Amino acid sequence: MKKSILSWTLLVICNMMWALQFTCIKLTQDQVGPYFTVWGPMLFATVLLAPFALKDYRKSGKRLKDILIFIQLALLGVFPAQVLMTWGTQYSLASNAAIITLSLPVITAFFAFIILREKMNKIRWISFAIAIIGVVLCSTGDIKQMNFGSKYALGNLLIFLAIIGNAYYNVGIKKIAERYTEIELVFYTYVVMVIILTPLVLYYEPDIFARIPHFTGQTWIGISLLTIFHNFLSMILFFKALKNLDAIQVALSNYLITFLALPVAAIWLGETLNMQAVAGGVLVFISTLIITIVDYRMTNTSPKAVTQ
Repeated sequence: MKKSILSWTLLVICNMMWALQFTCIKLTQDQVGPYFTVWGPMLFATVLLAPFALKDYRKSGKRLKDILIFIQLALLGVFPAQVLMTWGTQYSLASNAAIITLSLPVITAFFAFIILREKMNKIRWISFAIAIIGVVLCSTGDIKQMNFGSKYALGNLLIFLAIIGNAYYNVGIKKIAERYTEIELVFYTYVVMVIILTPLVLYYEPDIFARIPHFTGQTWIGISLLTIFHNFLSMILFFKALKNLDAIQVALSNYLITFLALPVAAIWLGETLNMQAVAGGVLVFISTLIITIVDYRMTNTSPKAVTQ
């Protein structure tokens, strides 16, 4: 019981840190491209993690083929989750990104069914469908104008694809979580990501290094918060909680990201929400409540449920 309470507490703290991501991206976008926005903070976080990861390296249970798993999770999970989220938020609004993130718990449940064989019942399918409708509704204003230059619609689509990558990674990492410490899981994932992103930064944003001395205080605040909170502390706490909870249980806490991110975007960036975006957010939140309350109670009151 104590482990469960501690794990949920850590998840709340993680979501508070993740809620800053969308605003931080907006703070850096005037001077930093999408690749460096991901690569820079991730590289700094990797350096911070290195001494702790090397200390845990000699522990048993590791397998050489796990390298392939880290590569797969980085390419299909972290890369879209980080890069597409950065692109999408730059093209859209931080508040839109926060609303669309409400679909993360439902999509995570779907991947938990596919990858971990956790049960995907009728309630979860219904909540998944409602979440999709809600996400589409967030982009209705741009879809009505229907031109391919409509940046909010494109940004919202990229954000949604990023959420899919995030959910895939959160579930897939469970396969090797027992053989690695929290530090190692983050470190090895980031090492693969830095290797993948380095040539992209050098090719698409080659002048970024010459512009670093000219970064404004706003840009440095965004990069610093992304490094320390989003890429470093939050991920360590997240993996610690993930080891003690099911993937779907972990996903249930993610709706907090939106409720924490929206006031941050409103206060810091002065963003406002239109009624269609609010309606879309309500639908996605309803889907989250269904899987959080109805589905969770049905699962745990079932005679076949296993007490953890």
